[in-house]
Amino acid sequence: MSKIRILDESNYSETISAGVVVVDFYADWCGPCKMFAPVFDEASEAYDGKAVFAKVNVDESKSIAVENRIMGIPTMIFFKDGQIAERLTGVIDKKALYEKVDALL
Repeated sequence: MSKIRILDESNYSETISAGVVVVDFYADWCGPCKMFAPVFDEASEAYDGKAVFAKVNVDESKSIAVENRIMGIPTMIFFKDGQIAERLTGVIDKKALYEKVDALL
């Protein structure tokens, strides 16, 4: 079962404020986003209790996408205690995702 949180304007700021949080900015119509979804889902299970995995639909939460200067999707932003530690645009593989998260823990 997925541990991914769905973020919008009501819970975004609070969610990213503490700990390690990985946010996937996506859209339902995005092919590469759909390809990446199973990898992100698996990572949310693997890091349950250690890091938060969350998604922002850029079509439904445009203000969050604009605030984070999302120009292409999928884009992953890695937060550590509310600060952006890294951002990656495009599909990444499981190994690369796990390495980025491990580096922040």
